[in-house]
Amino acid sequence: MKKVSRSVPAPKDMGIEVIGVREGTEITLDLRLESVMEGVLVTGTARAPLSGECVRCLEPIERELETEFQELYSYPDADTRTGGHHGAADAGDDVEEEDTLFLEGDLLDLESVLRDAVVLELPLQPVCQDDCPGLCSDCGVRLADDPDHHHEVTDIRWAALQEIQLSGAENGADENQEK
Repeated sequence: MKKVSRSVPAPKDMGIEVIGVREGTEITLDLRLESVMEGVLVTGTARAPLSGECVRCLEPIERELETEFQELYSYPDADTRTGGHHGAADAGDDVEEEDTLFLEGDLLDLESVLRDAVVLELPLQPVCQDDCPGLCSDCGVRLADDPDHHHEVTDIRWAALQEIQLSGAENGADENQEK
């Protein structure tokens, strides 16, 4: 067993459209590498800064992400070491072999494992605060900056009645009087 701590630059496309880890940003990895019969079991924690924007008000968001992952990296000759065999009768082996990660000499490629762990941990609808009111649908003003913001909207179906009401008020007619 060996413990390793590393800081690595983030690869490209580590996120979703509205939030993610910027390319080149430093990701801190704390790894535990354990030799097992089939290969090396990697258990780790990744910490990285997230940046994106609130889906309601479009304000920038900066957060820290911490995620854990575990993956088995097999020896290229794991079948001969464990006494296993590859036969044509095992139809499920092809699917399993595609998902299997292999050691390349003394090296292992963590990029795909790290990308999966980070992206699965990201919020799909990131917000700057839980009660973010968003933007005004009419003019785009940020509602958190102006909580009393509103527009007088007249439904066109009632516009003719509103004109009658306004003309009656100008002529001094009593609003409660029936006609």
